[in-house]
Amino acid sequence: MQKLNFEEQLDCKKFSCAKALYISDSDKRKHFRLALKLFFSNGQEIGTFHSKLIKVISKPSQKKQSLKNTDLCILSGSKVSLFNRLRSQTVSTRYLFVEDDAFTASARQWAAFTLHLDEFCSQSQGEFPLREAYIRYGSRVRLICTTTGLALPPLIIRKVAKQLVMLDVDEPVSQLHKCAFQFHGSDRMYLCLSTEKVIQYQASPCPKEINRELLNDSSCWTIIGTEAVEYSFSLNPTSIQNPIGPVPLITTLELTGGGDVAMLEVQGNYFHANMKIWFGDVEAETMYRNSKSLVCVVPDISAFRPDWRWLRYPITVPLLLLRNDGPIYSSIFSFTYTPEQGFLCGQPLLPEMVQDSDTLLNTIHQEFTKTNYHLFMQS
Repeated sequence: MQKLNFEEQLDCKKFSCAKALYISDSDKRKHFRLALKLFFSNGQEIGTFHSKLIKVISKPSQKKQSLKNTDLCILSGSKVSLFNRLRSQTVSTRYLFVEDDAFTASARQWAAFTLHLDEFCSQSQGEFPLREAYIRYGSRVRLICTTTGLALPPLIIRKVAKQLVMLDVDEPVSQLHKCAFQFHGSDRMYLCLSTEKVIQYQASPCPKEINRELLNDSSCWTIIGTEAVEYSFSLNPTSIQNPIGPVPLITTLELTGGGDVAMLEVQGNYFHANMKIWFGDVEAETMYRNSKSLVCVVPDISAFRPDWRWLRYPITVPLLLLRNDGPIYSSIFSFTYTPEQGFLCGQPLLPEMVQDSDTLLNTIHQEFTKTNYHLFMQS
């Protein structure tokens, strides 16, 4: 167990890092999790927060990579981190980072970047569609900071061996490989660091091999996949009786039934019997199955809008988890009530329906409570 000390940053956030992790040779596990236990300054425990599964990689693969074994290959759209280590010395490690809207080289903090194949970019929107494709050397890519959205210009990712750029290699990029990033359309200009600055460095042609270029040590980057976990909750610190962690996480939703008996199964991790599912500010009747599954009855549309009888557009509410002793846990999921497309505003009403207002209201109500529910992840 390692004690971490938090430091105040300029953006009023607190930061801490753990740089050393030891796994003995006798430990044969292939994955592990980190557990972060937080306390208030008075010693009261906040809770324990877990990372995602982390894959153990003892050393970079020296074999030529192929798509027959994709465990270590890097997908387009995945998150990566880049670091540079001069003369293979640990003390000289610098991470690619973004600070004050500029790319920098930091000895303390690393940034996660989304690595996209640039040929999948929509030129009009600047968006990258989700597509399962692996990054290969020689591909044009984009590096986008996941926190700030700041992006580098289009780059060509190249394989590096002993400070030699290998221009004729097109194998898949693998974890912990050494690589270089050539600015697309430039004359051998590469992404490079100089102390804490990120600059461009011009490689030299290799006099012995035409498909090789000579780089300096500061232009050789090690690439590694990263994961980020965010937890959000709301509570009154003076009323905490029990730790608020582990924080429950919702991963998937499954809707069954329809009408007045629509059921929603919420799947995830770290659920408890004393938790309830809330649709916005409306509590749902909740049944606890196990630590990975909760089931609830979908509240009627009338619980959200007293004037539901006249609504002709969808209504979206956030999904929350509330513990009976106070903590509120938000999620990335929402629930949308959608009326039938066939019954839209402006369509003529049948005479018999106009004469019978109760029939009309019941028809509208059924439109909202049929199986036309849709689940969306909030962006």
